[in-house]
Parts: sequence; structure tokens; C-alpha cells
Amino acid sequence: MSYLVTIGLEVHCQVKTQTKMFCGCRTSFGDEPNSNVCPTCLGLPGALPVLNKRAIEKTIVMGMMIGCTNPEITTWDRKNYFYPDMPKNYQITQLHAPLCIGGEVSLDVLHYPKDIQKQIKGAPRVIRMDHIHLEEDVAKSTHFETNSLVDFNRAGTPLMEMVSMPDMQTPEEAVAFLNALRQILVYGNVSDADMDKGQMRCDVNVSLRPEGQEELGAKIELKNLNSVSAVRRALYFEIARQTEELDMGIEQVQSTRRWDDDLGETQMMRTKEDAHDYRYMPDPDLTPVETKDLVEKVKVEVPELPMAKRERFVADYGVTDYDAAVLASERPLADYFEEAAKTCTAGKKLANWVINELLGRLNADGLHIGQCPMTPEKLAGLVMMVEEGKISNNQAKEVFAAMWDDVASDAASIAKAKGFEQVSDTGAIEALVDEVLAANPDKVAEVKGGNEKAANWFTGQVMKASKGKANPGIVTKLVREKLLG
Repeated sequence: MSYLVTIGLEVHCQVKTQTKMFCGCRTSFGDEPNSNVCPTCLGLPGALPVLNKRAIEKTIVMGMMIGCTNPEITTWDRKNYFYPDMPKNYQITQLHAPLCIGGEVSLDVLHYPKDIQKQIKGAPRVIRMDHIHLEEDVAKSTHFETNSLVDFNRAGTPLMEMVSMPDMQTPEEAVAFLNALRQILVYGNVSDADMDKGQMRCDVNVSLRPEGQEELGAKIELKNLNSVSAVRRALYFEIARQTEELDMGIEQVQSTRRWDDDLGETQMMRTKEDAHDYRYMPDPDLTPVETKDLVEKVKVEVPELPMAKRERFVADYGVTDYDAAVLASERPLADYFEEAAKTCTAGKKLANWVINELLGRLNADGLHIGQCPMTPEKLAGLVMMVEEGKISNNQAKEVFAAMWDDVASDAASIAKAKGFEQVSDTGAIEALVDEVLAANPDKVAEVKGGNEKAANWFTGQVMKASKGKANPGIVTKLVREKLLG
């Protein structure tokens, strides 16, 4: 039987703040275990929470970037459960009045896994959002064969939960959604969203139903997904598992399963879990928050989003859709390109140099754009030398390598030191062309006899005679004018 797959994601992301959600403890990563703690984040009796205003503001910024609306008043609830990573035995969260409602996320081709990007056609898929709410993170548990260790440094860190609608149909769309969401979070400086550091995690809801059936199948929630690739692998396994059981007549039951990446399989944790199982109640220690003034305050923090930036790059700089998508993929990279474009009029050529040469060298050296030793102005100067015909493209690559190794140098001085400056004097080049033509009458006759491709041979001979210094564009133009009229 054929089944329809429905996927929804619940993405948890730490908000980039200096202190925790309800106390003044630091949120830094990698500190000595249990060193950033206090009575509040340890859940000691009598300790009261105090709201982190900046965490609320940044969550609103995220909501504004994806088109959410904000309720006039947002409230706080207690989610009760007993587990070693939650010392109070309840988590302060939002159930009834979350900070952000609705919204949507567009999936660009580059958001998909690289191995299928060429297969993505048509208008971008749009994934609807249900809501974004703010809560506190739990402690970090490390499990061993006979014991477990708990580090409470993470407990109380502001944690944003972004819940999508069940709009995804393939594991690849789930991957694209996560990549798109992470891109927006980083663009808005809301979070670093580094999954390796546990700053971004997700739970996946997946269900199958027979083709033609309107009602969704039983929801299976997958937990313990700590990387984008793990999400893809887990979904493929779970879809296959449910398909096999449904074909055998085994009805699926709403349940929660964990993903074991080593075994490559999902394993049952518990069955049927609903909101009432957590005995939610309004938090008596926190007052509701009016959002109107906060929304007005943070409007200035909302950046131009990647999709809008991409469209503008195409319109303003004449780059291709693909080039624009790459350049806009990271905000620091987009900023670098735009800074260089201030003094470089050759937008398309500049884009090629940034994408091919600059990013290639950064990757080879294991650097990110923020560590780039070459300033945008110096790269712009190099590209303009090529555009103006002062040096050839191959010569420019040599200059680029020298500039990379000597950050104090510039393109013009290196080109001069290497004797790379091209001759663009038409009179001098024309004299060389005449000499080469006069020395090769047989070849001239061959070209005039109809073999136009042989004209390229003359261009090479003139370049050789000039020791590579003649402007190749002018050489080609003069050769063709004299041979072909």
C-alpha cells in the first residue's frame, strides 16, 4: 500500500544572552561543570525567578523575521515532570499564551542536502509555523554504563521552542527546514544555533496514512536528534519501520521513540503523551508580560532576511540566482561582498572571486569569513585591475595568493613587483600584431581562406611576443579586425 508521510518539527534553540532566563548566572559554554549555578537555577526552596528581558526581546525578533504576530499579553506556565535534569521538578515555559503566533519559513534550494539540490525545482516550499514560545533549558546529563552525571550550568538557559505545522513530506524537507531556521537565527543574532554545542536541538513528529485518507495517522515523536544528518537518517528509518508495520496490519499508537545513532534505529520510550500528562498550571511567581512596547523597541533589530537580500543582489549587482544564494547564505559573507562592491563596479566578476577564490582559500585554510586576512577593499582592488585589463585573470590569481600571505600588501604593488601590469596601449600592441602577421603569411592565408579558428593562434603568438603583458582583449580584437575585417 502507498502511504502519505507527514512531518512536523519542534526545534529548541538557546537564545544568545549573557545570563540565564530567570537568574543572573552566566550562559557561557564549556565552563567547569556546575560552576554557573545559583539557588534559582538549582531549584532550591525559596528562590524566586526574575524574567530575562533580553531573552524575550530576541524571541520577538525571531518571530518578526518569520512573520509571526504577538499577543498583547504573554503568560508563563509550569510544566511538571520528574527527571534529574530539572531540579525544581517543573519547567517554566509557555503553553496558553506564547510570545509569537503563526509565521512561515521558505525553503531555498541551498537549504536542502547537497546530494539532491539539483533535483529541487519550482517555487520555494513554504513551511507554516504554529508558534514560538520561550522557556528554560534543562541541565546536561551524561550517561555511563553504571551511573550518570548532571551538569547544571545549562539549566535555566533561555530556550526558544519553534513549532512547525505538519507541512513537511520528506526527510530532505525536514533538513531544509532546519537549515533555513538556523540561517535566520544567525542572521538576526538571536542564537549561534550550534548543534555541536547543544545550542539547537529538535524533536521530530512523523506519521503515515494511506493515500487518499484525510485524517492524519498516529503521531510518533522522535527524540535525541542532535544533528541535521541524524534527523534525515532517523526519518528514513522511522518511515520504513511504520510502512512495514502498517503493511503487516499493525496499527500505530501515539508514542515517543529515541534515535540511537550508533545502531541506526529508533527505540520505544513511552506511549501516548499529551499536555494533560504534564499537569500544566500558571506560574504563580511570574506576572504576565505586555508585548506592545517590546515589539516597537526591537523593530530596528530585524535585519534584511536572506531571501530578500538574495533578490536585491540579483537586481543591484547583476549576479546569478545561484551566486546570490551563496553570497546571502551567511550574513558576514553578504556583508563582506557588499563592502567590496562599494569600490568594485564589476558585480558579477566580484561574486565569482568571492565564491571561487576567497571561499576556496578559506575552506582550504579551515577559516570562516570572519577570520579572512584579506579586506573587502583589497579584494575589490584586485578585481578592478582585472576588469580594467591591467592584469590577466591568471596573473590575478598569483597576486591573490601573494596578498593572502602578505596582509599588508595590495594588488597594485604586487602586480608591479611581479611585472604583471598589462600593456593596454593600442599602438604598441598593434605593432606586435603586425610583426606576427608579417612573419606568418601561410597562417594568414589559412585564416582568410575560411579557417577562422586559426585566428586564436595569432592571439597566442602576440601574447607570447609581449611576454604575457599585452591586454588579451585588445590583442584578440586587433587580430580579428586585421584578419577578418
